[in-house]
Amino acid sequence: MGAASLSSTTGNAVKAKEMLDDVEPGLTRPNSASPGQPSEQFQVHGTRREIKTRHAQMLAIGGSIGTNLFIGVGQVLAVGGPGLLLLAFGLMAIFVYGMVTLICELGSFVPVPGNSMSALGSRFISRSMGFAMGWLYFYSFAIIVAYELAAMVIIIDYWPNNINPAVWISVGFIFFLVLNLCPVGVYGESEFWFTLVKIIMATGLLLLSLVLMLGGGPTHDRLGYRYWYDPGAVKSYIVDGAGGRFTAFLYIWVYSGFSFFFAPEQLILASGEMVNPRKNLPSASRRFFFRLVFFYVLGAAAVGVICPSNAPGLTSGAGNADASPWVIAISSAGIDVLPSIINAGILTAALSAGNAYLYMSSRALFSLATVGDAPKVFTRCTSWGIPLYAILASSCFGFLGFLVLNTEAGQVFNWFISITNTAGYTSWIACCVIYFRFRKACAEKGVTPPYRSAIQPYAARICIVVFSILLLCNGFTVFYPGRFTASGFLTTYIGIPIFAALWLGHKFTAGRHDPWWLSISDIDLVTGVAQADAEAEMWNALEKEREDSKSANKWTNPFNKVRALWS
Repeated sequence: MGAASLSSTTGNAVKAKEMLDDVEPGLTRPNSASPGQPSEQFQVHGTRREIKTRHAQMLAIGGSIGTNLFIGVGQVLAVGGPGLLLLAFGLMAIFVYGMVTLICELGSFVPVPGNSMSALGSRFISRSMGFAMGWLYFYSFAIIVAYELAAMVIIIDYWPNNINPAVWISVGFIFFLVLNLCPVGVYGESEFWFTLVKIIMATGLLLLSLVLMLGGGPTHDRLGYRYWYDPGAVKSYIVDGAGGRFTAFLYIWVYSGFSFFFAPEQLILASGEMVNPRKNLPSASRRFFFRLVFFYVLGAAAVGVICPSNAPGLTSGAGNADASPWVIAISSAGIDVLPSIINAGILTAALSAGNAYLYMSSRALFSLATVGDAPKVFTRCTSWGIPLYAILASSCFGFLGFLVLNTEAGQVFNWFISITNTAGYTSWIACCVIYFRFRKACAEKGVTPPYRSAIQPYAARICIVVFSILLLCNGFTVFYPGRFTASGFLTTYIGIPIFAALWLGHKFTAGRHDPWWLSISDIDLVTGVAQADAEAEMWNALEKEREDSKSANKWTNPFNKVRALWS
């Protein structure tokens, strides 16, 4: 790179840094210290941008690869058969991509520290909506941490041992806490490698499915599409005939959302600590769809090919590799080594999810505190940019994991899990409403967002209708004759009145003088934008300088070739 070019690029970066001094007072300036270097003091609103581009790409898909891909998919295969499983997961992948694009549009507008969908709810709808969404995210994410701790115990029980389950819960709890108390770059790096392990395992299973389908296993039994004919591609559930087949489809469709909940929201929570979010958020959204197709749609298709929907192990309730359709197929093929390896991979998925949800819960609380909906103490960060008190508060929910050691307490714990299930659809509906308000405000005020998806706002209009229906249908089977129970009804739908109570409770107390619905003229499209624009210019200038310096040897490193193919 010539001297003039280098001087020009460096000059742009310096100019961008100077522009940061002129942003609105009181807003957080991006920490310009080098990654890994502590700032000078214990500060407020002091998170750091250490989530790199490769971290952002892995975060985009890491939240969508959980234990459900390896175990839970077997339960729905047993209910509806391979045809309905593939249809439901394919449809859900399309709608989740719609959520990813709209959330990335919102997140790239003002990707400042403390950014979240709850903060945008306060900004584009009302303070009460933002309050309700923020606390919904906080308790839902935190309870899922406890769920993942309980899942770890079940997964580890696959290997015979005499160790008290409380020990495994304690080890997992400490593991999550330590990783989240490290600099955020450590979190991004750990999730990068966790997700890489899950990707390798999922890819290996897809390839193995193809081999078994073509008769390449030890028994040389060519499966083809045998199980689509016997026991059949579509099954009935609860009732017989067409009604039973529709029931099976709707049940699987509702259930499939649990595989994707909060994965889109994870991107916007990480945007405040992401390097060059104006570039990385749109990039992550564009690649998200193809990865959803590769892992979930192809995964659902593969499972239906290699495992019969009437296999006894699918409904065994083991909860570990014994209940995985992948393991059932591998065992039937006469392969004895892989089950333990797969169970270890499932354990990695649980560790990754627990780590990610503790991060998300703490950042949701941090975001609440930055807008005044939680005590200000939760905005305080260490010199490494870690919201210490927010992490400690979120981690307290991890103690709920010990409830599974007692049968009755475990039943109570399932209530909390059902609340988080309802919260997923509630969140996506609210995100759509926020997006409509944002788009309308931009149109009336003549503001052009930095990123616009080609499928929006059409996808958002479809998503809000579909997710509203799925929310109301969550647990619809309790209304079938002879299946209604009070506990089943409450655990399914109690999340809706809880969200309404949070919203109305804030409206009639702290927000009693606020409007129910902000008018378009009152929607703020200014605060934080200058900061985001200046920071984006700085990151782009610095990245251009870095890319130019590496262009000479870009293809000499084999890892760069692999990374380019993945991108």
